[in-house]
Amino acid sequence: MALALGALVFVLGDEGRASRFLALTGLTPDALRAGVGDPVIMGAVLEFLANHEADLVAAAAALDILPETLAAAWEKLR
Repeated sequence: MALALGALVFVLGDEGRASRFLALTGLTPDALRAGVGDPVIMGAVLEFLANHEADLVAAAAALDILPETLAAAWEKLR
């Protein structure tokens, strides 16, 4: 779950990326705040990254892990 939280921080760290995440998931900022730690919400964060290679690679670099590690974390939460 810590990996997904790190990924969420990465996503929210860029206004454009955060807006795209919210638009694609249909989440509101309030729902996101309330759902931090919920496996479904954390899975949505990892899925968002896994479905956009540039963001996946950038997130992995920011978290100092391999992109495959993020993708595997998403698979575990599915």
